[in-house]
Amino acid sequence: MKLARVEEMQRLDEAAIRHGIPAQVLMENAGRGAAERILERFPIRGGRPVAVVAGKGNNGGDGMVVARTLRQRGIAAEVWLLGTRHEVRGEAKINLDLLEGAQVAVHEVLGEGELGRMREQLLQASLIVDAIFGTGLKQEVSGLYRQAIEAINAAGTAGRPVVALDLPSGLEGNRGRILGNAVRATLTVTFGLPKIGLVLDPGAACAGILEVVDIGIPPALVEEQGLKHALLEPAALRALIPARPPEAHKGDYGHLLVLAGSVGKTGAAAMAAQAALRVGSGLVTVGVPESLNPILEVKLTEAMTEPLPETDGQSLAVEAWNVAARLCAGKSALALGPGLGQHLETAAFVHRAIREAPVPLVVDADGVKALARHLGVLKEARVPVVLTPHPGEMGRLLGARSEEIQADRVRVAREFAVDQQVYLVLKGARTLVADPAGEVFVNPTGNPGMASGGMGDVLTGMIGGFLAQGLLPLEAAKLGVYLHGWAADRVAARRGMAGLLATDVIDELPAALRDLGAGER
Repeated sequence: MKLARVEEMQRLDEAAIRHGIPAQVLMENAGRGAAERILERFPIRGGRPVAVVAGKGNNGGDGMVVARTLRQRGIAAEVWLLGTRHEVRGEAKINLDLLEGAQVAVHEVLGEGELGRMREQLLQASLIVDAIFGTGLKQEVSGLYRQAIEAINAAGTAGRPVVALDLPSGLEGNRGRILGNAVRATLTVTFGLPKIGLVLDPGAACAGILEVVDIGIPPALVEEQGLKHALLEPAALRALIPARPPEAHKGDYGHLLVLAGSVGKTGAAAMAAQAALRVGSGLVTVGVPESLNPILEVKLTEAMTEPLPETDGQSLAVEAWNVAARLCAGKSALALGPGLGQHLETAAFVHRAIREAPVPLVVDADGVKALARHLGVLKEARVPVVLTPHPGEMGRLLGARSEEIQADRVRVAREFAVDQQVYLVLKGARTLVADPAGEVFVNPTGNPGMASGGMGDVLTGMIGGFLAQGLLPLEAAKLGVYLHGWAADRVAARRGMAGLLATDVIDELPAALRDLGAGER
């Protein structure tokens, strides 16, 4: 599903108007579509009215169309206007005037007295529609608007359903940031295309259930925009899952070489290997420091192991690449980094591996850390590179704090992928996948239970396993992050998030992959 930045959606609206679709028609389509979604989801009958809390701009106008449409369907509705009638302009004014004939009461909210009455009525409403701010909000909400948002949230906490129009008021549309305070919606009905801030953290939590209403913008105009952001969806990912014909054998599903592990971190290497096997890689070989090979021989039954030269700290020595390079013969992909350690020689090993690898590779964890202050190594790679940092590792690469990375994750991911010509997986709540062409994909799966050790090692093995099976780097990254999060969601749904282990996710992968392929998502 394509996602729009606020300015892209504004350009689409303007283009539609230039192509002969009046702004009033767009507003009517938006409001009527939202009313239909409300009626589909909420069993509103007679009795308590629907309360529309409206601003003075176009979002308020959308809310007025909702109120009129509901009234036409026999449902009582009233509008609480945050301002005076005289301040409303344009298409919103047209729809405000239409409310009188539709017998919809409009209450002007100007001060504490009217605000107090509105608070009381919101607590009694059958449903609340948030139509205060749309995509135009640029500064923190304050004064009357902040108080109105607080009143809506209080009613929501008391059990009243809250439906936000286009964006929950108080939410910034591009980064999903809360500007002072934001409406916490049960349902957000967004218009034309979802705004990217609705699917990022914390915007997604404010949005609740997300539905999209077609307001009549021609698809050709959307195509002309060349939108660069999208939400990962199961229907598109399903087609990427490698087929399993009756005559298949293990050689058809690739051979992944995992270069990982150091003293105290053999589990990282083992989990990466197991994850690759669980997503269907035909063969997996794990190259580890030679003194640790016996541990991996015990930990792993289905994967092969290869002892490699090590440092005095029991991590891979720089000359280990001489052996590993020969091991690449007959392999279809390389996974580099889980549990490698941060010995200076091991960092040099990572640099050589990235420069000289003859097959596509995914780099994670200590492999990523080895690139701090050595980003030029990425430009020397001869094959596609998938990089999978978490925000802290991303900060080390860019010489920034993780808070700075988190403040604008989409921009950071896109610019890094384009500048370094790599495929970037920026992990975290709503993991991002960015490609060298500047496209950014948002992953909707995953949960806080995944904040535990080893989850990144599992993802590395999964992406490596898909690369080994012949998926293109972008395909492997997208399918890997989606399936990783969904497998964890399935486990959490059965057993809860606390105590969710990386090995639980590994064990869930075959069933999750089967169900994703069968369309059970």
